[in-house]
Parts: sequence; C-alpha cells; structure tokens
Amino acid sequence: MKEQLIKAMQHNQLVDLMYISQTGEITKRRVKLITIVGDRFQAFCFTKHAKRTFITDNVLAVMPVLRKERVVI
Repeated sequence: MKEQLIKAMQHNQLVDLMYISQTGEITKRRVKLITIVGDRFQAFCFTKHAKRTFITDNVLAVMPVLRKERVVI
C-alpha cells in the first residue's frame, strides 16, 4: 500500500482512499498526497476540505483518479 502512495505522490496524482478510522468508521476520501513519513502521511482531503494526517496501515484501498479531458464540439 505504501508503495502505491509513494508512486501517486511522485506523480502528483489524486487518489481515492478507502480508509478505516481509529473508531472503526470506513470512509471514502479523495486526497492529494503531501508527505509520507514512517507509517503516516499527510494529504489534502477534498472530502473534509483540509489537510489531514492518515495512518498507512488504516488504508484499505488506493485507487488513482483518472482525469479525462472534456471536449466541447
């Protein structure tokens, strides 16, 4: 999981996370990774509109956000 997060950060890519909080609540978050240090990482969370610290072991899934350009005809 950590390797996927590092790769996304290196490519400046947004990712969707399935995350389980310390209270056991599972949420889907769209984030932009800022830093990864040890077993934690900081990211801007678009769900909460704020910078958050996440625990790597609590990430259940990582999915890169694919952006498609819209063309007006």
